[in-house]
Amino acid sequence: MDASVEVMESKVVQAKAAEGPAQGAAQVKTKNLYNRMEWAGAFGDVGTLIPFVVAYITIVKIDPLGLLFMFGICLLAAGFYYRTPLPVQPMKAIGAAAIAGGISPAALFGSGITTGIFWFLAGATGAIRPIARLATKPVVRGIMLGLGLSFMVDGVHRMMTMPILAGFALVVTYLLLTNPKVPAMFMLLIIGVVSAVIMNPQITSELAKIHVAFRLPVFHLPMITWNDIVVGTLLFTLPQIPLTLGNAVIAITAENNELFPDRPVTEKKIAISQGIMNLVSPLFGGIPMCHGAGGMAGHVRFGAKTGGALVILGSLLVLIALFFSDSVAIIFKIFPNAILGVILFFAGSELAIVVKDIGNKKTDFYVMLIVAAVAMWNMGAAFLAGVLLDTSLRKGWIKI
Repeated sequence: MDASVEVMESKVVQAKAAEGPAQGAAQVKTKNLYNRMEWAGAFGDVGTLIPFVVAYITIVKIDPLGLLFMFGICLLAAGFYYRTPLPVQPMKAIGAAAIAGGISPAALFGSGITTGIFWFLAGATGAIRPIARLATKPVVRGIMLGLGLSFMVDGVHRMMTMPILAGFALVVTYLLLTNPKVPAMFMLLIIGVVSAVIMNPQITSELAKIHVAFRLPVFHLPMITWNDIVVGTLLFTLPQIPLTLGNAVIAITAENNELFPDRPVTEKKIAISQGIMNLVSPLFGGIPMCHGAGGMAGHVRFGAKTGGALVILGSLLVLIALFFSDSVAIIFKIFPNAILGVILFFAGSELAIVVKDIGNKKTDFYVMLIVAAVAMWNMGAAFLAGVLLDTSLRKGWIKI
């Protein structure tokens, strides 16, 4: 009996020994897959990042060093702190107004400071809480649907600049979207680079001009006057507040908690986070930034599951800022507009699909559709319209 027990124990030991290498190999394979998808997901938001950065540099004459450096630092901080792909994006209303209005960089930096003060106080004092409580599920889902559709429409417009290239990229992306071995984003980037070279052979000679030139960010506060702060506040900060409330506070909180319930955030935390970003960013030449919901959808759609994607993108931007800031305009030429459109299209679809849980209650669906329609025009107006409509329907003041 003792001999048979010894034989059985020996077989168990041998089996466990055999399992060890197999389990180790499986863990390594899983880790490699995770790293690959985080790298792919890191580029899921470049569809909005690159156009704004290029416009800021070429039209507003913002120094790419401070812009990219602070963007990268904020991405690193968000990745390590939140541990989810909670994005950092340019503020859209401020960016559009700055690009269209020919305002000085100093006024833009002034708006960043007052934007930071507003959102920090809104979060720190708790003033954001009663506003956030007004955002019922139909209102939030409507904002997310409207933003998602806006991204998709913008993506389609960009794709129409090169429809054949965009169509090919769309087909390849759909075929690889759930393929863990060949991430769709990597293939999109390769298609973009190859097509850029084919359509513009001279770009190779331009890329040859890329050179290393180490520079450190400059402290910009002495360059900002009270007049810059007043102009920036009136023209940029105030129009941006409603958009940020709907998209970068309420919607991103709901999206993060829906996708990553084990790593939840609150509206208060997001508001304070945006306040700190915008208080620090302008001091070193950075632009106003927010945690836009569309950015998370883009990161997640292409594979990101943690803050590692933000750390990867942030590290690359800091590297480019410190060593290649004089060559940024050349580097970004390798991304054709049609490829950026494909990225935006898929980011928008990822964000819009979240509304699938709205249920079958007619009033909720109706509120969501109305809010979505208005959100494609203005996020702040959509939030206000949604709250009024939803409250009126719940209290029976109106019927549909």
